[in-house]
Amino acid sequence: MAKSFASSADLGEKLETLEILADGVYALTAEGDPNVGAIEGEDFIVAFEARATPVAARDWLDKLREHTDKPVRYLILSHYHAVRVLGASAFGAESIIAHENTRYLINERGREDWLSEFGRMPRLFRDPDSIPGLTHPDIVFNDRLEIELGGDRGSLVLEYCGRGHTAGDIAVWLPKQKILFAGDLVEAEAALYTGDAFHMDWATKTLDKVSTFEAEVLIGGRGKVAHGRAAVDAAIEQTREFLNGMIEQVGAVHRRNGTLKEAFEATQAALGPKFGAWPIFEHCLPFDVQRLWDELDGIDWPRIWTADRDLEVWARLQD
Repeated sequence: MAKSFASSADLGEKLETLEILADGVYALTAEGDPNVGAIEGEDFIVAFEARATPVAARDWLDKLREHTDKPVRYLILSHYHAVRVLGASAFGAESIIAHENTRYLINERGREDWLSEFGRMPRLFRDPDSIPGLTHPDIVFNDRLEIELGGDRGSLVLEYCGRGHTAGDIAVWLPKQKILFAGDLVEAEAALYTGDAFHMDWATKTLDKVSTFEAEVLIGGRGKVAHGRAAVDAAIEQTREFLNGMIEQVGAVHRRNGTLKEAFEATQAALGPKFGAWPIFEHCLPFDVQRLWDELDGIDWPRIWTADRDLEVWARLQD
């Protein structure tokens, strides 16, 4: 029997868990669904990630409002993917912040990515008609941006760690609390989506940069919150292990002039025993392998995923 396309058959509700990580620092995880978070300033909120639709975002805001009624001044987008950005209108934020490469990617491929991700993960797009259009940041930066939280809350540092999950991923760092929102640069016991990634950069200097924060709490893009340096380091290194496993397997097939399907099957066999039961492994792997194969072919800037291209790659590798 053919596998259901991507996550199209994943229709079950996930258990959401709201954690208060420090005074005024919140993370919402959901059994492998995309994580979101928020940080209180003295008289405002900084929200991190927006979910796929305004309706889905309002569910998160309802939970947050049980703890604070401060207005959302800033909404930070870690990168451009539709499931992270299209719910932005629900926050009523004064400003939306992202890396300059994320703004470029939204303009270049935002509409195609929207349709692609809706086809791959329909359950996340609760009431898709509530999406007013693409989300466009009005504050962008290149390397580093700091937000003063006021009072004795310290500062919030937004930092570009290098090319990784996309060309524009950023990490959000609370130095006083030693809490890092890493976005999809790190996953904690969840498989990686690398369809728009820069595998070699990500597995080396980008994750090396993430490690330098020496966080004591890390919220990845998916999976549970990592508490303690050992758990934080483990999340970073399992992310690196996944990437290096892909690079080794796909690279070996590519060097001997094998086929894309052979590379997919070799990678699935090698990574499956450790990572195969983790959320979205089967969903992601065909797109991951195709992107890495493109990189090895010399295609540095990721090709745009469309709904039609998604289905074509899936069928070619799963048959």
